[in-house]
Amino acid sequence: MNQRLASQVRRRAHAKCEYCHLPALAFPLSFHVDHIIAQQHGGETVLDNLAFACLNCNRHKGPNIAGRDPVTGEIVRLFHPRQDPWTEHFEWAGPELTGKTAIGRATINVLAINAPECVMVRESLIAEQVFFTE
Repeated sequence: MNQRLASQVRRRAHAKCEYCHLPALAFPLSFHVDHIIAQQHGGETVLDNLAFACLNCNRHKGPNIAGRDPVTGEIVRLFHPRQDPWTEHFEWAGPELTGKTAIGRATINVLAINAPECVMVRESLIAEQVFFTE
């Protein structure tokens, strides 16, 4: 992937994770450019198939394109940052992200967005007023 394309992805995302909304400037580890549909599933390295992702979200998402909704048990596709409005699928309850839809719940589950260490980081960033849940 070339640097120009990676910069476009970061700029479009306003330098925050497109899954959990963690701001890149408030976190010491590098963010990644994620293939929304993994290359092994036929996803291309083009702007419409790329998302800016924090290390936690990218590591847990891996090549996954679906997950199990913890409420219904059904297998559903994961949130697609280029096709799905974020606010349609997610909302904040303090530092925890909640899923409003099966897609949102499955994405939170697969990406481990509410893992204890992630919630603690968001709590600290909220207290420092560098992360906002509105």
